[in-house]
Amino acid sequence: MQTKASCLCGSVKFEIELSNPEPEIAACHCSMCRKWLGGPMLAMDSGMLKNVSGESFISRYSSSEWAKRGFCKKCGTNLFYYLIPAEQYHFPVGLFDSEIQFKFSHQIFIDEKPDFYTFANETQNMTGAEVFAHFKNENNT
Repeated sequence: MQTKASCLCGSVKFEIELSNPEPEIAACHCSMCRKWLGGPMLAMDSGMLKNVSGESFISRYSSSEWAKRGFCKKCGTNLFYYLIPAEQYHFPVGLFDSEIQFKFSHQIFIDEKPDFYTFANETQNMTGAEVFAHFKNENNT
């Protein structure tokens, strides 16, 4: 299943290959995502980036040794978080041009979440250390 996504100004458009009809989303509470987005990142877990138009408007910022963050140079829309070791894209849910039924399944870097907000959903929660251990184990198997 594929869905279309675009930035705020429409200069960057692309398709995302969804792995299942009810894709899962996560909230990331790490300090970098909160600084990047102004709040927690609500993102669809890994999808395949396809048929990109406006590639010249995409800027990639190496925010750490394990990740790059993409944004539109023209309007500033945050386009993706790319996890280098797993070779996975994660897309903010606001990019999608169509209504998708997401399942809010987990929250990461829960140990960095500020106290001034809370989600009502029951989710799996992982600390930063648990997230790094998960991806380290995933890459060694």
